[in-house]
Amino acid sequence: MTDNPDTLLDGDTEPIAAPRPVAMPRIPEERAAPITSRFLFVDVSSRRAKQLRRGALPRLEALRPDPETGLRPEVTSRLEHVAMEEVEQGLVIYDLIEDKSAEETT
Repeated sequence: MTDNPDTLLDGDTEPIAAPRPVAMPRIPEERAAPITSRFLFVDVSSRRAKQLRRGALPRLEALRPDPETGLRPEVTSRLEHVAMEEVEQGLVIYDLIEDKSAEETT
């Protein structure tokens, strides 16, 4: 008997490995509008690069894992470049927070 929780036992037969689902990146249904402000572009891209460095899956078509095997293609460019490309293609959805302090002073 094994102590591995990833196996299932079926009576006296050998353990059967449980199939694991392949993780896929979340792709937005609608693409985000193009960003015209370069400061907003840098801010959104830097936050996405931080997510990629922490292990998020890339949303670019060429870097998505194979859905059947789960194998990921090797990322040859820097994650910052991947994040900027995702933002340019509208694959990163972001929200702008309204500045309430400006409304209160008027």
